[in-house]
Order: sequence, then C-alpha cells, then structure tokens
Amino acid sequence: MQLSLFDIPQPKIALQELFEAYFSCRANKRNTANAIAFEVDYESNLVQLYQDINNETYKIGRSIVFVVDKPVKREIFAADFRDRVVHHLVIGKLNQLFEKQFIHDSYSCRVGKGTHFGIQRIDKFIRQCSKNYTKDCYMLKLDLQGFFMSINKNILFAKLEQFIKEKYDQADKELIMKLCKQVIFNDPTKNCIVKGNKSDWDNLPQTKSLFHSQPNCGLPIGNLTSQVFANFYMDSFDHYVKHDLKIKYYGRYVDDFVIVHEENEYLKRLIPKLAEFLQAELQSTIHPKKIYLQHYSKGVKFLGTVILPNRIYIANRTKGNFYNAIEAQNQIARDHKPTKEEQQTFQSSLNSYLGIMKHYKTYKLRKNMIFKNISGWWWNYVYLSGGIAKFEMKTKTVK
Repeated sequence: MQLSLFDIPQPKIALQELFEAYFSCRANKRNTANAIAFEVDYESNLVQLYQDINNETYKIGRSIVFVVDKPVKREIFAADFRDRVVHHLVIGKLNQLFEKQFIHDSYSCRVGKGTHFGIQRIDKFIRQCSKNYTKDCYMLKLDLQGFFMSINKNILFAKLEQFIKEKYDQADKELIMKLCKQVIFNDPTKNCIVKGNKSDWDNLPQTKSLFHSQPNCGLPIGNLTSQVFANFYMDSFDHYVKHDLKIKYYGRYVDDFVIVHEENEYLKRLIPKLAEFLQAELQSTIHPKKIYLQHYSKGVKFLGTVILPNRIYIANRTKGNFYNAIEAQNQIARDHKPTKEEQQTFQSSLNSYLGIMKHYKTYKLRKNMIFKNISGWWWNYVYLSGGIAKFEMKTKTVK
C-alpha cells in the first residue's frame, strides 16, 4: 500500500531550525578546532544531528575541561561543538518565554542587558534612593557560595519542566523537555578530556569544581545552557525580592546582587530572610565572607567597576587583569607566530576589557595600557577601531 504525505510522520524539529542554531553557534566558536572539524562537512553533520534528535537517539558527547585564571580562577567545560548546536537550539526555543518571565533587573546573558546595563542601573538606584546624593541610603551586596556547582539539578529541572508545560505551546514540547533533561542531568566529569596539567586545579576551591560537587548538583561553566538555566534557577528569588518583599532597588548579575535602601537596619534584618529563602527554595547559600553593607558614599564594587557618587571607576582588579591578559598574549607572540585561533583569542580577550572600559572615562588608561604594553609583533595582525575601543583583525598580515 502506498502512503500519502499525510500518513508519513512529520519530524518535530525542523532541519531549518538546526541550521539556524548552527549558524548562531558558529558565530561565537568558528575558529576552534572542534568547530572547524564540524564545519568541514557541516551539512551532513547537521542532517545526522537532525535525525538523532527526532529519532530520540541523540547522545551528548565529550567535553574538554580546563582551568582559567582570569578574571578569577575557575573551571571551564567546553562542550563538543555538536552539543553546542543543541544548546543554541534549546535556548533559541525557550528564550522568548524566559524574557517574559524574568524581571527587568537580572542582567546575565540577556540581549541589551549586559554588564554595562547592570552597572548603570545600580548607579541609577543609588541616585534615586539618595535623592541625588542629598539623603542617606545604604547598599547591601551579596553573592552565593559556589553557585554554579551548588545548583540542584532536580530543583532546576522540576521548575523548568513546570515552566515548559505551562508556557510552551509548540508541537515539539515533549522533545524539547527531553533535550533539556539530557543537558541538565549530563555529568561532563564522566566523559571529558583534561586540557592542561592537574596542577592547574591547585588552589581552586572544591566549591568551584564539578569534580567535587554533590550528587545531582552543579552545571558546567562554559555552556550557553548553563548560563541561561542558572538565570532561570534564580528567577524565583528575583520575584521573591521584588514582589513578595516589595524591594524597589534590586539588581542581579548571575549570583552577584545588590539592594539599595534608605535604612541600614532594614538591610541588616533582610539578610537572614534572603538566606532562609535561598536555602529552602534553591539549596543555595550566601557567601559568609562576601557580605557588603555600606553607606552609598563608600561606593560599591560591581561587575568590574567601583560605583561612587557622580562617578564610576574601573576596579583595580579589572585593571590588573587587563594588564595580565596583555602579558599572556605578548608571551604567545614572543614564542611563535600566532595561529588563527590565537589571533582570535587575542581579539576576544582584549576586546572584553575594552568593551567595559570604553563606557567610562578611561581613554588615557586604555591608551597607556595598550601602547606601552602590547608587543609590537601583534600590530602585524590587529589594528584599533573606534578610537581605542576595539581590536579588529587585519585582512592581510605582514609575513
């Protein structure tokens, strides 16, 4: 018997959606060896991934794990490029719904709401609360202990499953939920390649390593899904602060959050309430050594800056990290001709600092830091655009 088109089961994820996820992923990771290997025959690879997802035979591959020192020491898991495409697919499907759910003042991994937006918002809160620096107000800054490694996967997935059931109305709902479950409960420590030396983990606190996380706890830093799901994980806390406690001046970037209020004693009484909610709802703990409560005139460090009345400075640690990043790139240029991947790393590393600094009065700082410290070898490969705002790659380099 011959089947009509109406009798043939239709795939739940369209091939076009995989291509869109691939191009989104490639925009950020095109020059890595993993991405290049996938790109050699990307059409066939995407068709195979399309079949695996729709046949529900998709399996997560091996990650590469390593430790970075800047801006702070942390453990990074780089997922296989094929899995990164899936991450972009899932987040592309859910992000619009997340955006409707999230409060205005969560700043992590959101279009138009990056570090600069967060810094400006906290500065605005201080000005509003202090009536343009004419009245007293106080700042409470807290962060969570070993946040990414302490995220409870059961709690996260239960929240996400309920959210998808209530908010997501596409035909591929069950398949997206299955992919989310695979990503969340995957343990990359069981299938990874260690890049670097074991000594790289020396002095890295166990609370910052997935290798020491409690069972069913921890998301790998380095994945798009980890960043967005972590924001979703904290969403109930955001709504508790804004809507239950009715706190007007509150902003959060990942696990780093600031509350501004007229009364010092109110903020002191608030700390145990916040701690109780975080522990009961999310099994998260406020870092006992990172509780900062001060008058606004003392300033507050936030996202690489120091916010003071009428001015915002770049934090000394950010300056030091920028200098160290330059020195690390200089060492590469002194040692050998930089590869395409190393040139890309130079560009992304230094532009990340310039991206923050260009918003503030740092022209002289940037000028001195760059022209006094960057090795002459690098000017064969890069040039500055927008004044001293961004490094661009030369299309032709000096041999």
